[in-house]
Amino acid sequence: MIKFPKDFRLPPELQWENLTLANDFMFGKVMHNEYLCTKLIRLILPDMDIGRIDFTETQKSSQDTFDTRGVRFDSFSSADDRILFICEMQAVNKKDIPRRTRAYHIEVGLEALGKNFLSKSGSYNDMPDVFVIFICTFDPFRQGRHIYTFYNMCSEDSGIRLNDGAVTIFLNAKGTADDVSPELKAFLDLVMGKTSDDPFVIELEEYLQVAKQNARLREMYMFDQLRQWEYEGRARAEGRAEGKAEGRAEEKLSILQKLLDFGMKPEDAVRITGVSIS
Repeated sequence: MIKFPKDFRLPPELQWENLTLANDFMFGKVMHNEYLCTKLIRLILPDMDIGRIDFTETQKSSQDTFDTRGVRFDSFSSADDRILFICEMQAVNKKDIPRRTRAYHIEVGLEALGKNFLSKSGSYNDMPDVFVIFICTFDPFRQGRHIYTFYNMCSEDSGIRLNDGAVTIFLNAKGTADDVSPELKAFLDLVMGKTSDDPFVIELEEYLQVAKQNARLREMYMFDQLRQWEYEGRARAEGRAEGKAEGRAEEKLSILQKLLDFGMKPEDAVRITGVSIS
């Protein structure tokens, strides 16, 4: 049993009983369900023949701590390992998503190499396709689309694709364009808290309610939030300490300048204030 500090408080939207699909932790648990995960990927990529998704690992991390810049993501693959997926919920616009996708492509590419995908033929053609998918509660490109799909292509001729197997998709739950299926639109509406009688939405809602009854999941979530709370507290304390140190340094420089203005010899002013002017 986790023992929480007396001053540890979560805002209402982060309290366990109020979590929705837009919460990264809860979304990760949905992705852990291979049936629901497969249905979602089929909705996002309706033109692809995806038979089944195999769950790999939730919240994979190369640096699994809050005080590092490790790459953390949800990863899973097609049953034949020909396609690798990263799917992540984004409820906060940190203005860094485009460059984060590059980090994710690099990390999952290294993972693919580590699984020795080239062993059979020695050809890079055996490398799997990689789809990085971000589901956003905001419009990352402010064009009103529900979906933005990016391939590597030629700047001089956009009709020429590199065909390197790297694809990045951004889903915008606040989209207004008529550019996705009604089923995918219903899912994105659910991300924003709007329910419907769509069968997949009903399945997701039922799964979320069952998940919330799982005491072990709740404990995992609370531990995750406690770590985040402790890290943010340390960061604030370090920031305050750094600010005080900078303030003291500026004060010493001000005194040094005044002593010099009054005609004191530089070596004497330095000795008194302890500030170097070299």
